[in-house]
Amino acid sequence: MNVKIAFFDAKPYDIESFGSLIKDYNYEIKYFNSHLSADTAELTEGFDVVCAFVNDVISSDVIDILTKKGVRLVALRCAGYNNVDLKYSFNKIHVVRVPAYSPHAVAEHSVALIMALNRKTHRAYNRVRDGNFTLDGFLGFDMFEKTAGVIGAGKIGRILIKILRGFDMKVLVYDSYVDEKFAAEMGVKFVDLETIYKESDVISLNCPLTKETRYMINAVSIDKMKKGVMIINTGRGQLVDTKALIDGLKSRKIGSAGLDVTKKKTNISLKIFRAR
Repeated sequence: MNVKIAFFDAKPYDIESFGSLIKDYNYEIKYFNSHLSADTAELTEGFDVVCAFVNDVISSDVIDILTKKGVRLVALRCAGYNNVDLKYSFNKIHVVRVPAYSPHAVAEHSVALIMALNRKTHRAYNRVRDGNFTLDGFLGFDMFEKTAGVIGAGKIGRILIKILRGFDMKVLVYDSYVDEKFAAEMGVKFVDLETIYKESDVISLNCPLTKETRYMINAVSIDKMKKGVMIINTGRGQLVDTKALIDGLKSRKIGSAGLDVTKKKTNISLKIFRAR
């Protein structure tokens, strides 16, 4: 059977990687640069599968159009379901995801953001390109014995915890499921969010976007944090209230923020912000 796939939000690297694989399968892929939405769902006429990413919207309207066009499966190129109306899709169309979405890569990227912010690697790179070799403003801190708060202890969070423990950091963990065995093995402590906010020098968001976690980093939670706290977000953009984050940076309550995601666009290239 020849399976026809409509591939939305296609980037050059997607086309290269998926294109190299389809020769081993009886698949036919049509790549679309546009995001999947109610306006573009009409393009799925004659396709069996829709392949979507985090910025594609699979709402009830889109699901109705897809089923009408004969699409039988929505395959997400991400771990989260937050952009899908799952309740509406039940018994209408199958939806699958990537439950282990490169957990090592994401965890390592979180650490890369921490290191870049702490040691000002991005600023040093630009300064050296200008022929300026001064060290003013490049003072960082030893991660040794600093406190890291990891919000979300799934596959990514657990790998991140192991890496941070390698720096001899004290690690506090918040998760809806408390795993005391893992805590004992890693020498970490599961705590509530209040403790994460109050005691952490670095806070890393590695949790899914849900009703409970939406805008969990906001003006109220930031006010509870240490002055100069570092915030890392490699989860979803809407975990953070952007205005509150910017205000925190301006007031220097937040010392630095490393974001791989933002509220309006969730697969942007690396952005690093520092209070000036």
